[in-house]
Parts: sequence; C-alpha cells; structure tokens
Amino acid sequence: MTDSMAGLETTTLSIVDAVYPTPLAAVVGVDVPTSLVAAVGIGTLLVLLILSGFFSSAEIAMFSLAHHRIEALVEDGVSGAETVQALKDDPHRLLVTILVGNNLVNIAMSSIATGLLAMYVGQGEAVLAATFGVTAVVLLFGESAPKSYAIENTESWALAVAGPLRLSKYVLYPLVVTFDRLTRLVNRLTGGDTAVESSYVTRDEIRELIRTGENEGIIEADEREMLQRVFRFNDTIAKEVMTPRLDVTAVPRTATVDDAVVKCVESGHTRLPVYEGGLDTVVGVVELSDLVRSYRNGDPAGDGSLEAHIEETLHVPESKQVDELFREMRHERVGQVVVIDEFGTTEGIVTTEDIVEAVVGEILDTQEEEPIETIDQRTIRVDGEVNIEDVNDVIGVEFPEGEEFETIAGFVFNRAGRLVEPGETFEYDGVELTVERVDNTRLKRVRIVEPSPSPSEESSVAASSS
Repeated sequence: MTDSMAGLETTTLSIVDAVYPTPLAAVVGVDVPTSLVAAVGIGTLLVLLILSGFFSSAEIAMFSLAHHRIEALVEDGVSGAETVQALKDDPHRLLVTILVGNNLVNIAMSSIATGLLAMYVGQGEAVLAATFGVTAVVLLFGESAPKSYAIENTESWALAVAGPLRLSKYVLYPLVVTFDRLTRLVNRLTGGDTAVESSYVTRDEIRELIRTGENEGIIEADEREMLQRVFRFNDTIAKEVMTPRLDVTAVPRTATVDDAVVKCVESGHTRLPVYEGGLDTVVGVVELSDLVRSYRNGDPAGDGSLEAHIEETLHVPESKQVDELFREMRHERVGQVVVIDEFGTTEGIVTTEDIVEAVVGEILDTQEEEPIETIDQRTIRVDGEVNIEDVNDVIGVEFPEGEEFETIAGFVFNRAGRLVEPGETFEYDGVELTVERVDNTRLKRVRIVEPSPSPSEESSVAASSS
C-alpha cells in the first residue's frame, strides 16, 4: 500500500508550495498560533493513520473469509453478514475501493506531515523527513499491526468493517468506478484474469465444511472419519499401512501345496509370501485360489511342491506413498507387495485390502475384534496397532506423535520405557491407559479412559441440555 507513496513523494514539495505559499496568518487574516496548527495537523494525522489501518485490515478480513462461512452467517441472521456477502459478490470492485481509500489516506498523511515539518525546517528537509517518517509509521501501525489483527479475528472483523466499507464505496464512487474500469481494461489488454478470488477450495475450507456438516447433523461420525482418511491418504506411506513383519504369515519355498493350504486356512489369508531361508528373502507369493485349482486340475509338477504356483511380487521402500503404490499394484496386477527398509530388510507386507482400509477404515473378518471399541462415553478399547491419529479422532485428548512411534502401542512403550505387562496403568494429561493384553512382547489391547468432566463442565452440559 505504501509503494505508491514513494512515487508521489516527489510532488509533495509543489503541494507544500501551493498550500503554504505565504505565512498562514496572511492567508486567514488572523494570527493563528503555530502550536494550534501543529495540534490540528497531528490530530488529523492520527485520524488518517486509523483510516489507513482500517483499509489494510479490511482487505485481509474480507478476502480471507470463505464464501461458505459467509453463507452460514447469513442463514444464521448474523448482523452485518448480508453486507459482507453483497460486497464479496463483486470482489474486484471491493478491492479497488480498499486500494483507492488506502492510497488517498496515505498520500494525505504524507502531504500533511510534510506541510507541518515545513513550518519548522526547510521544505527539502521536510519532504525527506516525511518520506521516511510517515512510511515507517504506516508500515507498522497502518499495515503490519492491523493486518495481523485481521488474520487472528477474520470473521468478527469482516462483520465490523462491512458497513464502513459500503459507505466508502459510495463516497469514493467516482474514483472507484474510474479505476475499476481502467484495471479491467488493462487486464483484458494484457490477457490477464479480471477475477480477484480463486475458484478453488482449500483443504482447510473443506475440513471446515466437514466439521460444520457434522455439527449440524448432515454428516455422520463414520462419514467424517472416512473423509479425514481421504485427506490423509496422499500423505500416507507404505510403512503406515503395512502388516508388520512380526504379524506376517509366510511359507518357505520348500513347503508343499498342502502346507500352504493349511497355512491359509489357519491364518485366514488368501495370499502368502514365499521366502527362501528367511523373511528377508521373499521370492514371491502364492494364492489360495491357485492352490485349490491345482487340487481340481491335478498337480502340474506331480510332486506337490509350491514352485509352479509362486508368482513374482514387488519390493517397495517403506517410504513409498500409498497412492503411488496403489497405482503401481494395479498396473502390475499384484495383490501383495513386500515392504523393505533402506538396508533391504523386510519390514512387512502391504495388500490392496490394507490400502483400501486406509480410506474406508478397518475391514473386519468375523473373528476379528474392532480396532477401536467404544465401551461408554468415556471409555474405549483400542488395538495396539491403531494409529495415534485415529485415536485422537475419537477421544477429546490429543496424544502426541513422535518420530519413534506412530501407534498407541508405541506411545505406551515410549511412556513406560520398557516392556509392559497386562494390568499396568499409565496416565497422560488426565487420560488413563490400561494394558489389557500382551502377546509375547507385543502390546495387543489397551483400555483408554478419559478424565471425568469437572463440576463446572457438568453443570454447563446440564444447562445446555435443559
């Protein structure tokens, strides 16, 4: 906003000559004390500085307020919301109004400051002092501070400034219309877009829509969770959705078809990795449907070995983006891949089901437990491998995420600093975590109890319900 001041400052000297060609007493015909002139001038400067801050903050507030939020305020009958909506219906005209008003105010400040200083020092020195002095004051009190306030109080400030902005639009109408048409003409001649606001919707705006939809009962809780998973999908890596190495069911290359079928039936899996020597050397994968087909059609090798049924599989780094991995699996037509670390060690496996679950949530077999089971309003039971983000979505307390852990089991181990046993209880920020089941060294199930509401919270809840 202050850039135009520097360009116009060179004309200030001529303005001073026009305003102050002779002593003020000779102009008005009375002897006006210099101190009175200075006091009036300083008061005028303060008013102009307030107006500069008003226009600067109004620009931030008006153009930061999302359209869907304005519509919600209008529907709720909030005072000033309709005025905001009317101004935002023509964002280009609104922007020109703000810019014209702000520049007029800043130029007036510079001219008045120069005139005041010229009464005490030479005109050349006055122009120089006004240039640097007014610019510094405007940057701090007319730009930075007001805009920071508007960023922190976008909605309330937009509602507050809407009325004065509408008045400014009418007061400055001739100038606003002129500059509006000129800027649109320049944009057309240069091939630019005359639109001020973008038509795209940001992630934060969509998240706000989701929250609003849930609060108003339009979106169910499970739908909200799915939408949140969609947002996280592009940022999810293979390590976060894989079945970890300790939970991988696999068969050696030397196993028979019968062995593999029994493993599939016992584990409930339809695909099994095949390794040679150990899990760090996965050579492929066998599918239950292919093994069953061999029973029907006869063993092609005649010796019952798996060799003829082993299909190639992919090895991917643990940092691979899940969306990219999904496309690659579809292209290669594989249903299971091996996840390795930077040293080539097998970390786990990822199936297409794992990737789908990253969006739609856990797909349970009939014998599986719910990963997050709600006991009552304050208590949930959680599988140790559940991601901390998913737990935070359910309870009212934010468990921290660390570089060393991503699951609730990792959080508990990090707090304990050792292996844990069933029955042990830990506390974090008033939340009680109790270890319910441990399988060897692995934490399988945790009960989480949120703190009881305080008496003041209980009374407020009772008052709102009544």
